[in-house]
Amino acid sequence: MRIVPAIDIIEGKCVRLSKGDYETKKIYNENPLEVAKEFQDHGIRFLHLVDLDGAKSKHIVNHKVLEQIASKTDLKIDFGGGLKTDEDLRIAFESGANQITGGSIAVKNKEFFLGWIQKHGADKIILGADALDEKVAVSGWQEESNEALIPFIQGYQKEGISYVICTDISKDGMLQGPSFQLYEKILLETSQEKPLKLIASGGISSFDELPKLAQLGCEGTIIGKAIYENRITLKQLENFIQNHG
Repeated sequence: MRIVPAIDIIEGKCVRLSKGDYETKKIYNENPLEVAKEFQDHGIRFLHLVDLDGAKSKHIVNHKVLEQIASKTDLKIDFGGGLKTDEDLRIAFESGANQITGGSIAVKNKEFFLGWIQKHGADKIILGADALDEKVAVSGWQEESNEALIPFIQGYQKEGISYVICTDISKDGMLQGPSFQLYEKILLETSQEKPLKLIASGGISSFDELPKLAQLGCEGTIIGKAIYENRITLKQLENFIQNHG
């Protein structure tokens, strides 16, 4: 299972929110590149970079941060937050993103999102399936759609998508543990198509949750606040990567 730390960006700074609420913003570092380099120094190879300004303004904003991290580290970066147009994608990939995550657009403009999959290939596009009570949430989680989570994922599986980041919003930033049951259900109900590369996100609070997620069959896990609040140390993650990588 891949370990994917998260860096969320507001005004160029590394921050965390609780349940996607911008009012709960906490700044952890003024310099995201420093944070990314520290991850790399501990054997981490992947990074989940979220442009929260972009999510709010519905177009890419913090691409300079992406460019800086991509050019000064070897981390493989998946980038998301407000990507809505072909131009946004062009900027993201040219700035060094390995993959991009599309969430709201996959709900609100399916044809357009399918076009991205066809143009860039399914391995470059991650489906962001963020949910509250098994309903997909959109627009930086500011609104809930009527899309049921699992059929939503299954529909895109049929279109070739294999990478899916699923965040249970009720858990995000709360440090109360991830949604093991939800991930188990998703993996069980999507296994009829080709195997899903499910990336668990939200609520990770302690190191012992990681082997459980790996056991369930998650392809990766995104860890945010638990790192910044020292609930999980980078040394622990380094050891996990050495033993499971």
